Amino acid sequence: MHKGSCLCGKVTFEVDCDLPRPSACHCGQCRKHSGHFEASTDVPRDAVTVRGEEYVTWYSSTKARRGFCKVCGSSLFWDPLDRDKHNWTAIAMGAFDTPTGTTLERHIFVADKGDYYAIADGLPQNDQ
Repeated sequence: MHKGSCLCGKVTFEVDCDLPRPSACHCGQCRKHSGHFEASTDVPRDAVTVRGEEYVTWYSSTKARRGFCKVCGSSLFWDPLDRDKHNWTAIAMGAFDTPTGTTLERHIFVADKGDYYAIADGLPQNDQ
């Protein structure tokens, strides 16, 4: 069981499965949403229990909806817009209590990364 929360604690969650290795996304939308790049793990939707859902606000873009705490603004969730075809949700790694028992697998959308940092951890990097 993995637990986590937003900064203010109004939203808490539990994940009842092992956490798959997360990806670090450097696309413009993730950078704007998180303030840097965003690392998240995709877990089966039915393995997630959220408490304080009334404090989660969703912002929808062209490809996804992004959930954040409407009190403190913490980035928490990422769902594909076509949720009927996908049985997973992404959870921001920074919202988990540690230890998570996993490590980054790769970087994605590195062609869109910010110009103020380098990726030098030796993990695979996908342009898109």
